[in-house]
Amino acid sequence: MHAQSDFTIGQLAQRAELATETLRHYERLGLIEPSRRSPSNYRLYDNQALRRLRFIRRAQALGFSLPEIRQLLDLHRQGEGDMAQVRRIAEQRLRQIEQRMADLQRLRGGLEQLIEACPGHGALGECPILGALCSEEDPT
Repeated sequence: MHAQSDFTIGQLAQRAELATETLRHYERLGLIEPSRRSPSNYRLYDNQALRRLRFIRRAQALGFSLPEIRQLLDLHRQGEGDMAQVRRIAEQRLRQIEQRMADLQRLRGGLEQLIEACPGHGALGECPILGALCSEEDPT
């Protein structure tokens, strides 16, 4: 290798605690890119790629999708402009999370009702949970 800050994809994966296939996927999406090629044509990545991977993981932990992360990385790379775009992306993600939470609460309520209706013993043909799952109606 040329310098201590150059990593093969395997070394980068190990440092970032990700699978090499995940890194290849991120590279195909344009989220990371090699800084150069070795004399034997191996892709080499620098510390910038490692920082981008950490950014990606933190953004994923907050629920951002890969397309949103790409937008955020592009905005970060620009380094100039108004932060309003970043805020809009975050607000949109928050609304999606809130919607998902509401959907999960609705599902929880429906499942609780089915569990309450099931005595927990008796013939399977009389099971209200299985009956609801076989029904033409939406159980929630």
